[in-house]
Amino acid sequence: MSDPTMTSRQGDLFGPDPQSDLFDEDAPTPVYRADPDEVRAELLQILAEARAARTLPWEPSKVAFYRTVFPQMANWLPDDEANQLRFDFATELARLDAA
Repeated sequence: MSDPTMTSRQGDLFGPDPQSDLFDEDAPTPVYRADPDEVRAELLQILAEARAARTLPWEPSKVAFYRTVFPQMANWLPDDEANQLRFDFATELARLDAA
């Protein structure tokens, strides 16, 4: 039997959980809004790297990542600008793939 006068460093297994509010289903879900200027700058940097290269400037895993992420990131920009950036990036990748 344990001594009731001894204190335990282990928390109360059935007591209140201080992190339980992390899983509160009634709490509003935070909404992320990307900064279009930051997105634009990052996409233009990636596009500039591609334009300056004679061959693919990235490892295959990074190329695969950019093929997926670049078009998705463009979604944070106005439609006309996003479509143009996607087209320009696809054109550069096609040029680099052929090199």
